[in-house]
Order: sequence, then C-alpha cells, then structure tokens
Amino acid sequence: MNLALALQVARRDLRGGLGGMAVFVICLMLGVASVAAIGIVRVSVEKALENQGAVLLGGEAQMSFTYRAASADERAFMDKVATTVSEIVSLRSMVLFGSGDAVAPALTEVKAVDPAYPLQGAVVLDPPIGLAAALAVKDGVPGAVLDPVLADRLGMKIGDRFRLGTVEFRLNARLLREPDNAALGFGLGPRSIVASAALRGSGLLEPGSLFDTHYRLRLAEGTDLAAVKAAADRAFHNTGMSWRDARNAAPGAERFVRRMGSFLTLVGLAGLAVGGVGIAAAVRAYLARKVEAMAVLKVLGAEGRTVQAIYLMQVAVVAAAGVAAGLVFGVGLPLVAAPFLAGFMPIPVAVLVRPLPLAEAAIYGFLTVAIFAFWPLTEIHRVGPAALFRGTTSAGVWPGWRAAAVIGGLVLALVAAAMGFSEAPGLALPTLGGIAAAMALLAAAGVLTRRLAVRLRRGLRSGGVALRLALASIGASRGEAGAAILSLGLGLSVLAAIGQIDTNMRAAIALELPKVAPAFFFVDIQSDQIGGFRQMLEEMPGVSRIDSAPMLRGVITLINGQDARKVAGGHWVVRGDRGVTYSDAPPANTKIVAGAWWPQGYSGDPQISFAAEEAAEMGLKLGDRLTVNILGRDIEAAITSFREVDFSNAGIGFVMSVSPSAIAGAPHTFIATVYSGPETEAGILRKIGADYPNITAIRVRDVTERLGEALAAIARATAIAAGITLLTGAVVLIGAASAGLPARVQEAAVLKTLGASRALIFTSFALRSVLTGAVAGLVATLFGALAGWAVMRFVMEGKFYFAVGPALAIVVGGAAASLLAGLVFAWRPLAARAATVLRARD
Repeated sequence: MNLALALQVARRDLRGGLGGMAVFVICLMLGVASVAAIGIVRVSVEKALENQGAVLLGGEAQMSFTYRAASADERAFMDKVATTVSEIVSLRSMVLFGSGDAVAPALTEVKAVDPAYPLQGAVVLDPPIGLAAALAVKDGVPGAVLDPVLADRLGMKIGDRFRLGTVEFRLNARLLREPDNAALGFGLGPRSIVASAALRGSGLLEPGSLFDTHYRLRLAEGTDLAAVKAAADRAFHNTGMSWRDARNAAPGAERFVRRMGSFLTLVGLAGLAVGGVGIAAAVRAYLARKVEAMAVLKVLGAEGRTVQAIYLMQVAVVAAAGVAAGLVFGVGLPLVAAPFLAGFMPIPVAVLVRPLPLAEAAIYGFLTVAIFAFWPLTEIHRVGPAALFRGTTSAGVWPGWRAAAVIGGLVLALVAAAMGFSEAPGLALPTLGGIAAAMALLAAAGVLTRRLAVRLRRGLRSGGVALRLALASIGASRGEAGAAILSLGLGLSVLAAIGQIDTNMRAAIALELPKVAPAFFFVDIQSDQIGGFRQMLEEMPGVSRIDSAPMLRGVITLINGQDARKVAGGHWVVRGDRGVTYSDAPPANTKIVAGAWWPQGYSGDPQISFAAEEAAEMGLKLGDRLTVNILGRDIEAAITSFREVDFSNAGIGFVMSVSPSAIAGAPHTFIATVYSGPETEAGILRKIGADYPNITAIRVRDVTERLGEALAAIARATAIAAGITLLTGAVVLIGAASAGLPARVQEAAVLKTLGASRALIFTSFALRSVLTGAVAGLVATLFGALAGWAVMRFVMEGKFYFAVGPALAIVVGGAAASLLAGLVFAWRPLAARAATVLRARD
C-alpha cells in the first residue's frame, strides 16, 4: 500500500468537492452536538453545585437532629468550632386561612428561622423587603412569607392573616427564592417561612412531634471541613446527629444531575446510531459516484488497499468536519439555553466549556463513523476493475471475518467508552443493549417488509394500481424501505418507550394507588388527642376506615455492636431515621413469619419485631441485637420475630415494632390513615383544621400530583433528547429520498409513457411513504412496549399496561413523517417530461 500516493490522490480529489456528503455531516453533527450539549450542561450544573455548596447548604457545615433540638453538649461543640450558628426548624403543617366552615387548609413545608438566617445567600421576596422586616411582629401578629403557589391556592393577598397550629400570622411577602431550598430535600408542599420565636406555643413543636432541627455553621476561613466532621462524628455518632458540609451540600440534586445526564447521553447515543445509518448510506452513495475513478486507479496498477486508503482519508476529513461542527453546535446550545436553565436553579449556573464532555462527544462521533463507514469502505478492496467499469458495486457483500472482527472491536470500544464515561455504568449496558436490539428488530422488519410487499403485490391480480406500484417499490432490493424503517424507527422507538413508561408510571400512581390507599395521612396527633380524633372521624359520613398507631423515629446505629451501615452494606433502612412503633399485641392483619411476638404485658428486656423482607436484605437473623437511637437515647433490643410488611398499599407500615415497656414512656405522637371518598375530603380537612389545628394532614392525591410533576419533568427532558434522535432520523430519511430521486424520476417517466396519470403516480409515491412510515411506527411501538414492560417489571416491580394512546400517536407520527419526507421529493419526478428523461437515459 502506497500511503504517500493515497494522500496525494485524496488531497487532489477533495478539490472537486464532496457532493452528496451533506447527510453524513448533518447526521454526525446532530449526534455529537446532543452529546456535547448534555455533557456541558451536566458539568456546568455539577460545578455550580460544588462552587455554591455553602450557599445551597446555608453555611459551610450543617448538623441536623430528628425531632429534637441539639443538646447542651452538641450546642457547645458548634459554638466552639463555628463563628456563627443559625438554627432552623423544618416541619410539615397546615396553613389555615379563614375560620369556621369557611376555613381553607393547605399543606405546607414550614421553615422556622432565627435572626441569623441566612448565613449564605439571600432570600428574594415580593415586595422586595428584607426577611427580618417580613417576619417582624406588628400589632402583636408575627409576619410570614409564603410561596406564591400556596398563596394563590388559598386566594391570599399581602396583609391577610392565617394560622399555623394555634398561632396567627400575617402574610407580608411572597417567597420568590430561598438560597438553601435544595438542602432540605423534596417537599410535599409549598414553602412557608416564619420566625422560630413566633412558632413557639403553636402546638407544632410538642415533644414527639415530627420536625427536624438544622444548625448551620459559619466556619473561620481555612477551616478543615474533614477534621471538623471527624470530630463531630466521634463525639455524636450514636446520638442520631447527621452531618453535611459544603463539599456535598445537595447530594440528592447532584446525584440526580449526574444520573440524568448519563441517561440523556445514552439517549444521545441513540441519535448517533441513527446517524450511523445515514453515514453508511452517504458513504455508499459517495463511493458509487467514484466508480470510474476507482476503476482507472486499479487499471493503472493501484493496489486495492491504496484505493481504499484514498477514500478512508476522505471519509476521515468529512468525519473531522462533522465532529467539529457538532462540537461548535453543542457548545452553542447551552449558551443559548442558559437564561432558560437559570430559571430552574436556586443558584447561578455559568455555562462551562470543559474538555471532558467535548472529548466524550468527539470519541463517540469518531467511533460511530468508524463502525458504520468501515463496511462500505471494505467493498472497494473486494471489487475488481471490470465490475467497476460496468458501474456496479458490491453493496451489502459480506466484508469477511477480518473486517467483521474490526467492526466488532469498534463496537466494544464504543460500549467501553459509554460505560467508562457514564456515572451509572449499570444503566449504560442495558440502554446500549436496547439500542442494539431496536436496530436489529428494525433491520429485520425492513427485510420482512420487502418480502411481504412482494407477496402482497403478486396477490393483487386486479385493481389497486397505485397500491401495487407502491408495493413493488417497497419490495425492490435497492428500495428505500429498509433505510426508512431503520432511520425513522429508532427515533420513534425511543419516544415509544418514553410514552409507555411514563403512562404506566402515571397509571400506577393515579389509578392503582387510590384503590388501596387512604385519602389522608395525619401526623402529629398528640396522645391526649387520638381518642377524640378517632371518634370525630368515625362519626363523619363517608369515612370507611381509620387506622392509627403510635410513632417515634429512630436511627439504627449498631447491629450486634458493630457499625450498622457497615454490617447492612448501606441498606436504605440504616441510611437515616426510620419510623418505630410499639404494640402490646400483634396489630390486625399482621403475619409473623418467624419467631414469636412478646407476651401481653411483657416488661422484660427490649424486643424488636422486624420487617422480614428488609431483614433478609440486611442479613439479619433472630437473636441479633440492634441499637436504635430514639430522641438521643440508645435502646438495645433483640430481634425476636420477623413479620410481613406491605409498603405498597400506602397504609401504615413500620420496619421496627418494639415491646411497649422499652419506649412507651418516651415523648411521641400518633399517626393515622383515613379512608374516604373524594367527596368527603374537603369536609375532613375543614373539621380537622377547626378542631385540631396542630395536626398535619397529608392528602394522598397531593402527593401523587407532586410525583406526577416529577415524572413529567423527567419525561420532557428525555423527550427533548429523543427529539434529536428523531430529527437525525428525519435527516437520514430525507437523504435516502434524495438519493432515490433519479430512480423516481426514471420510474415516473416510464409510467407516464405507459399512460399513468400524475395523480396515480403521486398516489403511489404517497402510499409507499405512508406504508414504510407505518411499519417503522409499528415496530417502534412493539419495542416501546417491550422496553416499558422490562422497566415496570424489573425496575419498578409493578404491572405493565399497554398504553394505546401513545402507541397510536407513534404509528400515525411515523406515517406522517415518512409521507412528508417522501412528498418533498415527489414534485420533480411528477414535473419531469418523459421524453426528455428517457432520451437522456439512452
């Protein structure tokens, strides 16, 4: 092989241009741009979370306690290590607006703050007054600020009064932004901010009430966060204290950004896979136009590998141009979208162009080109000069095992790169496998469609001339059907999978849950209120069932004297506090699967009944001893029974139930679930708000709506990424239609000569486009159903229902997209004069 000659010829040949490679460049550019843009946004948000950690957290560090304030020793430690300490109490409660039967209740996430809040950042209010002024006491009534959503829901205006518990507040401002919103995690209701001093005596912070206390610490410059954390862990590890600092201010947000970014990148790879189909077709079409030049080179003695190297170099140049254009486009998209992105972030996010996401996108781009262009390039080496002079190529000829091994190695390199770059490697392999399976299914569907079209055409002996012409075109060995089904179908497959999963998730939340779930959860019911609370609800019409149980919250710190997190392998039960209850006898419908419940009136050493499934996952057995910290007190108890706990019915379920003598004397409250019809919910809320203002009602329908909003946001983000895939498919489809334009012109000329009208020819063109698009939609629907079933069955562990609406939309959309692309290139064949075309052909 003469590389110098190949380089010289390739350079000279490039001077004549690369006509017909536009589809190559556009497909590659779109795929690379989507991956680069997603990577840049992900890195930018991660960097903003890292740089703004102290603002997001509200301080350089935070020590939190569940359902209690810090002890004297804990507060002394904070005062020693910090220059300023700010105490924040967070809880759920009911905003009560109005009075009597006209009271309007709404769930809210209350943040009670001290004068030092916020240590970092600023609270933005409307009207633009300071937070201290908004929370100030005026005429004996403390001020408050509410989220606009909450104020609008209740119809409240500035100056209106409302209650939290038994305390009356005045709405002085609407909350536009709080700097530390992400630090407090997912909320079930909109935010309310009040002064801590004003909340005292409201009945919401009684012993045993459900609240969290966070202490934000401002540290001296240069303080070693790791050293302070280590000291806090040593001193208070077994007291239920949790630590967070600016290095990991919003772990949930950061984890979501990384995983969502990785998933969207994988969706972007689907776009590159679709683009690969267009790349392969563009390379084949380009090489077909170079048949005469190849023949001359081979006749003059050029080796097959030298000729192959010439066009490999040219493809590499085009690939470099496409990747470069994609990177430029990928950088520009986040810059344009920056103002839109800023509206969703509690902190400023600067678009950062970092080399890693650009390198990732470029690697994916070049590997895609290599995988899809290598096969057509191998055909140059395998075809002799005589075949080239006859104007034929070996499109579709098996390239040989050596070339197949190279392509396989390139595919493995792409998979390895995807898993290496991904923040969720466990997600990468199934997603890439799904893309490969979809492509294989679509390719098989293309072959089957051609064969079926041939049989159907033969079966139509009379009538339906336009349909027979369309079927003949689809069944042609070099027709556009295969490329159209593959390119359009993969983009539709991603959208179909999104539609099926999203619809099933919404159905699981909105349709299945209400059949078994209560209408309300009630929390913070004091011990002296539970009797009257139950009696009041039992007398209300429409209430079918009331369940209640005492509840405390505890943290499992030790298992058999060892660190619980190490023993349980980071199981969710030991990652934070969990509900704990007590009962003298097994509750109704409790099924003991191992061991035995303690005897009634038992007063010996503490015993625990543990959830059987979670115990098996944690490796627990009967007789194991757990140390549970409840309100700062360690309780060591032996596991004496395992029981079935069904958390899927949204009722009351506890991982741990402890013998009463161990914890009954600790301050605690009750929780309750109430089952009723939708028509009685408003009355229940009004009655509870009027008679028990300290009790918090969590409406199950509100929770499902919040979950639905989260699912919708994820579906929208995925659909946008899938839209790039679909756009790439449209480009490939248009490219295939453009490449087939000469054949259509020739076909139309022959048909006109035989007496066919323009309407008949137009109808046949339209039918072939609709049929191929519909097949692509049907296959995409099948793949979407399989993907939805797999996610619901193995990931969500739920039931799968085939969603007819999204399926019909995919099929109709596929047919419409194919029809549109086909009709764009139908006018020239219809307008061409038959005599002119046929004479030119001669």
